Amino acid sequence: MAIAKGYAATDATKPLVPFTFERREPNADDVVIDIKFAGICHSDIHTVRNEWGNAAFPIVPGHEIAGIVSAVGANVTKFKVGDRVGVGCFVDSCVGCASRDVDNEQYMPGLVQTYNSVEADGKTPTQGGYSDHIVVKEGYVLSIPDNLPLDASAPLLCAGITLYSPLHHWNAGPGKKVAIVGMGGLGHMGVKIGAAMGADITVLSQTLSKKDDGLKLGAKEYYATSDAETFTKLAGTFDLIICTAGVAIDWNAYLGLLKVNGSMVIVGAPEHAIPVHAFSLIPGRKSLSGSMIGSIKETQEMLDFCGKHNIVSEIETINIQDVNEAYERVLKSDVRYRFVIDIASLAA
Repeated sequence: MAIAKGYAATDATKPLVPFTFERREPNADDVVIDIKFAGICHSDIHTVRNEWGNAAFPIVPGHEIAGIVSAVGANVTKFKVGDRVGVGCFVDSCVGCASRDVDNEQYMPGLVQTYNSVEADGKTPTQGGYSDHIVVKEGYVLSIPDNLPLDASAPLLCAGITLYSPLHHWNAGPGKKVAIVGMGGLGHMGVKIGAAMGADITVLSQTLSKKDDGLKLGAKEYYATSDAETFTKLAGTFDLIICTAGVAIDWNAYLGLLKVNGSMVIVGAPEHAIPVHAFSLIPGRKSLSGSMIGSIKETQEMLDFCGKHNIVSEIETINIQDVNEAYERVLKSDVRYRFVIDIASLAA
């Protein structure tokens, strides 16, 4: 067992603190990664504060991981020492299930999450990227294009794929009018990726405070949802709406902005249930759907797409000692647009 250093939550009501733990010994099909940067996802906050009711403490969060390969097992063929790699939201999955589907593995049974989960042995807890290294099966390691900076690439491993997957699945592209609800860590990636796909992107945000950023990143229009006139003006406008909001909003009002046969896709996860009226869907044959990250195959496709189009996250880099303050700032939407932890600061 190798000793790892990181930051962990030991209780839902306490701040993250320095934490030393054991990583499993690498197997022949494993890759050992020196973590250089780890993004902060809102899911990290939900999990360590047990807002989803499934926290198993202690938890080292972090599933937006970028680093350098430091060792490979004897059977590894895709990676070598020195490669630039990433790890996203899961590090293993069931390979023997009758329902196994590598194109949709994130929805299949047996998914092993990067943290707050249990390894394939059924007993060893997984711990995430707020740490100095990680051991991951070769098939769950991603290649980061050489032209993309590691720090700003880290959020692609969750925020990037979370938006790329529905944009790709619902065929965003030329001639499609797409609205992104929310201009935060997820939403700004939707603007960048959707625009690169050729779609006509509109941002729907609570206020116009980030309008200049939205237009600069690729949106053609930007509207404040706090203005009731927005919902009148844009009624029946969009082919696709992707909702990144992690708080309760009136989904019925947004469904009214769809064209006939339009789809609204939920990627943000509010804590409480939101009611939807049948007549928000029936007239217009509209759809309300959900989407969760992406498969390993699709995540690599996303990284390659971002490499081709020079797309990375807009980030603010912090030392790990500032992680608790960063959490509070995330909750206040006080970041443009993703915090990334410089793991070198662990040595400070």
